[in-house]
Amino acid sequence: MNEIPFFTAEEKRDFFSAYRRLLSGLSSCLQKDDLHKIKDLMKRIVVQDCYGRDPNGINGLLRNVYTALIATSEIGLKRTAVIALILYRPVLKKHIAIGEVEEMFDEDVSLIISRLLKTSDLYARNTAVNSENFHRLLFSFAEDVRVILIMIADRLCIMRLGKQLREENRIRLATEVSYLYAPLAHRLGLYKIKSELEDLSLKYIDPQQYDCIKTKLNETKRSRDTYIAEFIEPVKRRLETAGLKFEIKGRTKSIHSINNKLKKQQIEFESIYDLFAIRITLDSLPEKERSECWHVFSIITDMFQPNPNRMKDWVSVPKSNGYESLHITVLGPRNRWVEVQIRSHRMDEIAERGLAAHWKYKGVKEERGLDEFMSDVRAMLETPGMTPMDTMHAFRMDLYKDEIYVFTPTGELIKLGKGATVLDFAFAIHSKLGSRCVSGRVNGKNVPIRHTLSSGDSVEIITSPTQRPKQDWLSFVATTKARAKIKQALREEAAKTAEYAKELLQRRFKNRKIDVDEAILMRYIKKKGFKTVTDFYLDIAEERLDVYNIIEDYLEMERREKEISEHAETRSAEQFVAPTPVDDAASNRDVLVIDHDLTGIEYKLAKCCNPIYGDPVFGFVSTQGIKIHRRNCPNATEMFSRFGYRIVQAKWSGKADAGYSVTLRVIGHDDIGIVTNITSVITKENGMTFRSIHVDSVDGLFQGDITVLLGNTAALEQIIKKIRLVKGVKQVSRLY
Repeated sequence: MNEIPFFTAEEKRDFFSAYRRLLSGLSSCLQKDDLHKIKDLMKRIVVQDCYGRDPNGINGLLRNVYTALIATSEIGLKRTAVIALILYRPVLKKHIAIGEVEEMFDEDVSLIISRLLKTSDLYARNTAVNSENFHRLLFSFAEDVRVILIMIADRLCIMRLGKQLREENRIRLATEVSYLYAPLAHRLGLYKIKSELEDLSLKYIDPQQYDCIKTKLNETKRSRDTYIAEFIEPVKRRLETAGLKFEIKGRTKSIHSINNKLKKQQIEFESIYDLFAIRITLDSLPEKERSECWHVFSIITDMFQPNPNRMKDWVSVPKSNGYESLHITVLGPRNRWVEVQIRSHRMDEIAERGLAAHWKYKGVKEERGLDEFMSDVRAMLETPGMTPMDTMHAFRMDLYKDEIYVFTPTGELIKLGKGATVLDFAFAIHSKLGSRCVSGRVNGKNVPIRHTLSSGDSVEIITSPTQRPKQDWLSFVATTKARAKIKQALREEAAKTAEYAKELLQRRFKNRKIDVDEAILMRYIKKKGFKTVTDFYLDIAEERLDVYNIIEDYLEMERREKEISEHAETRSAEQFVAPTPVDDAASNRDVLVIDHDLTGIEYKLAKCCNPIYGDPVFGFVSTQGIKIHRRNCPNATEMFSRFGYRIVQAKWSGKADAGYSVTLRVIGHDDIGIVTNITSVITKENGMTFRSIHVDSVDGLFQGDITVLLGNTAALEQIIKKIRLVKGVKQVSRLY
């Protein structure tokens, strides 16, 4: 295998390095002769170049080996999954028969390959997952979670090779990863990978913000390290005195989580106090780890004042993805709040590597959380009438959901999403119980079905045989299972009602000896503004439409269409020229180059994110033409994930003018001269026009939304810097 065709010298060096590390990591779990078989197969498939290169020029074999290395060393997958991953592409290209794989290895390897083949176009492409193939992806997930772990490893591999991708593919992939794979990694307990995927997504989608936060983290590293050492030293002495074996270190939060905090709290970087967390990892025996975690907790809270509102106990009741840890926020030196995480080495490995570590410690902890989650996924997929888009939104809703823990009357613990109601609890027990639920008894008190539950509640369900699911239930249930089952019941009820109304209408037509033309009836239904035929018949059933009026309208429509067809002028297709409507575009200047170096195309700047010259942008093909959005537009994720095929590349070109409107939010001390000073700064700027200002004052704080016209992002950054220097101004930010 020393002579590999289709490889550059650098790729060959990288391949052999990764290949050796892969075999070294697998050596402890391979069966007899596995290594020999893998090497023989690799010699066969390498010379055939069945991996090839993708459209971005990435070597397929190199990508495959890198993915396998991530799967083993960072996720913890072993023999079966990794052999399947290596051989999947040769089987897809028919260089190796799946029967041969099963004969050489075993049935489990060929089974994973078969499941990977179901997601082959997803696995092979760099483009976004749309709602249709997302549905297929979830079916593979429900069959075998290892398929999803391989997909996560592959996406991490491509993200690390992001510089080799074309810009539009890089942004598309980053959006897909932030929308789907990072939340999946979170749900499966792969926190380290989840953080890296989120950071890389931000780096590609909003490089300016990423670089800004990274630079500021580097600038503050020395003072942060000094404070961490100051906090750790006395804690270390106390824990050693208590005879505990442990590791203690400070850990800086991810760039993505810092960015989320900046956006959510609308604050400056300098105002964030919790840029890091202190982690104490105990070297404990399984039977002592809980008690030792609580021992450390008591030592920390004796030394520093705790914040009771920020205490999290995932040791007594772990998260459903297996995460176990004690979190407490305490007031450290110099009156700074510090988060402390306390866990054992086993808990830490599960926190970092998720499911794979669960399998390693099987027998110590049950995997009920994952089983429950996958059971919900299967139930969601099996629910009749669930469209792929419904599935996509329902699944996303569950990925990041916080959890509460409630009890049945017999003391069984039930995990639900935060915000769950009595009705959610009923559906979690059984669908029939949920459908007949009329109220509940929480901690001995009668409550309505929409009552929101809290952790620790004891819940009893009260039912009635006459109760049926209602449309308004969807407005307050919080769990995917309840929502899916309610929708299913409502659809079934609507179908029965619509069928009854359809039979009624057909009888009335028959009584009047009218032969119904289905095409005319469908045109009539569409003309009346109904989105579906079922909605039309439901209106009949609920007497919002009168059957006799429908028949008269139908006959009138039939008569008119007959007259038109009799008098219509016949023309050939060649003679017919459709008039082209003239639409006033926001701009047809060659300031933007759209798609593949196309200029002179009409476009509009999206109002949801207000892009200006210099912003990283993309085009979205809508029914109103091409709309230009910023890459960090609040709607970008949904557009890329749902309508990836409508995205076109766009970049600024030509010369900017002063015609772009931007609104700035300024917060500061409520001083009589602050508005005058800010407007004075703006009016002195060349090429900038002051448009409007809206001012509020609350509790001694001034907040103003100021709209200006300017030429580009450079002018925007300049004016923001100057406004920040105005006396009394605390914060300046650009609004969408």
